Amino acid sequence: MALRHAVLAALLDGEYSGYQLAKAFDIGVANFWHALPQQLYAELTKLEKEGLVAGRQVVQESRPNKRLFRVTDAGRAELEEFAAAVSKPSFIRDDLLVKVQVADRIGTAAVIGQLEERASAAEAKIELLGSLLRQLRGDTAEEEFLRRGERIGPYLTCLRGLAFEQEHLDWCRRIAAVLKERQSTRAER
Repeated sequence: MALRHAVLAALLDGEYSGYQLAKAFDIGVANFWHALPQQLYAELTKLEKEGLVAGRQVVQESRPNKRLFRVTDAGRAELEEFAAAVSKPSFIRDDLLVKVQVADRIGTAAVIGQLEERASAAEAKIELLGSLLRQLRGDTAEEEFLRRGERIGPYLTCLRGLAFEQEHLDWCRRIAAVLKERQSTRAER
């Protein structure tokens, strides 16, 4: 997947400025695709040149003018083609796993600290994603929303993000506990 597809997908919900797109990314897309605001602005420029998004200038009196972007028919066609293409299997690429792999050879204290930091970050993300899920479905029960809710895609990707963060939290806690236990067992010898 390229950043272009994530940007096009985010713009399907409406017309956004670059700033609004960055905020939408932080809330809805960040659990499966990370991009810095400057990357988003650069991608919007490319997409506009290719005719996949259309931008328009909005004149503002008390603030600088802004540009709003929307997906064009060509952009929708690009997304349809992307959605029809076979996806490659996902894989884990995480420097913390390399550190855990070598922890018994180089010492565990720093790795334990990083596992605990990651666990705290996962807890915060779980809270954020839970809040977003509640916001997306409103007063509707989850199973009812899954059957009949409008705009189900963001909800489903948020569920995946939540499951990922919960598993990551559990793994970090378990591995930190294992390393601490091994550390204390070695200290007793």
